[in-house]
Amino acid sequence: MLQQAFSRYINSFKGFSREIWILTIVTFINRAGTMVLPFLSKYLKEDLHFSYGEVGWVMVFFGSGSMIGSWLGGKLSDKVGFYKIMIFSLFTSGILIFCVQFITSFIGLCAAMFLVMAIADMFRPAMYVSLGAYAKPENRTRAFTLVRLAVNLGFAAGPALGGLIIMGIGYKGLFWIDGASCVTAILLFALLVKEKKKLPYEDHKNVEEAIVKSVFKDAPFWIFLLGSYLTAMVFFQLFTTLPLYQTEWYHITEFEIGLLMSFNGLLIFFLEMPMVNYFERKGVNKLKIIIWGTFLVSLSFFALLINMWVGILVVSMFLITFGEMLNFPFSNTFAMSRAPKGHEGRYMALYTMSFSLAHITSAKLGMGIIASFGYQINWLVMGIFGLVACACFLYLRKILFPK
Repeated sequence: MLQQAFSRYINSFKGFSREIWILTIVTFINRAGTMVLPFLSKYLKEDLHFSYGEVGWVMVFFGSGSMIGSWLGGKLSDKVGFYKIMIFSLFTSGILIFCVQFITSFIGLCAAMFLVMAIADMFRPAMYVSLGAYAKPENRTRAFTLVRLAVNLGFAAGPALGGLIIMGIGYKGLFWIDGASCVTAILLFALLVKEKKKLPYEDHKNVEEAIVKSVFKDAPFWIFLLGSYLTAMVFFQLFTTLPLYQTEWYHITEFEIGLLMSFNGLLIFFLEMPMVNYFERKGVNKLKIIIWGTFLVSLSFFALLINMWVGILVVSMFLITFGEMLNFPFSNTFAMSRAPKGHEGRYMALYTMSFSLAHITSAKLGMGIIASFGYQINWLVMGIFGLVACACFLYLRKILFPK
């Protein structure tokens, strides 16, 4: 039985092109070095002594830069190609991250975070388009999942190591490692992967794919974007308000916070690819899976209302991790599948922009609610937003699959 399960796990990783594997390795190197994000709110609050309001505003500029970068990355990917955008974005942002550690003023950090994210997040839509170019049609969802796996495996290693670095040499070390990982990852990609301009698949093979020429006229896609935005806004509390809550309410250390993040990454590493492979083999409707994933993300914040037992942090992390595994891989594929040929960058730009907007509102709203009403009200509000996202996806499923 155990051997059969192991065999299925290994088989779920077969069938990918060389380029997909290289992109996966590059992504892992990059994300393992991305230790700043989970500790950014703590760095601003505890090391630079910013107020909750100032932390929220820095995150607003962080998200605003991300939105601009996502749109530029998508648009330029359609015009000049995803390959050039990926190399420019990751190399330049790596150099800029080195510089951020030397900026300590509130206004300076707002401007720096905006610039860094405007360049860094040009990478995301370009990378999504590259997956469409290098992956076979039947492997597309698994290719998205494989790269997400690399991201989460990187997050499994990164935060725990980041916590040790903070305890050893302080927050400054995180910026050096993050910047170096960006530069190393993209140089490896440029050396090993050749540019590919044509996508290997034809569009409109599935019922959920778009038949409109402009993304702005694709009404179902905008309903999908609203649901994705709300889900991401709730999910991103994991990187902003939750680390502060874990320290202030339960008094756990940076290393223990890193271990919780690592628990998230390890669960995804062992379970997400087999789950996606199973659902694809069974032909389960993508939106049905997305709905269940969103519900579990919502439930993870309702669980935090039980605030008398530190173990609830593990329960909540377990729920949000399973929600993430069910939602994000199939959301990525759904977004790409609706794009008419030649518009992939624009569609993926809007999809990634929904996450960028979520970064802005998640941090600002969360910090504002905590400052005025406390953590418990914030968890309640986020749980309700998650249920609204479920309603959006349910309505979308009714439109696209009326029977």
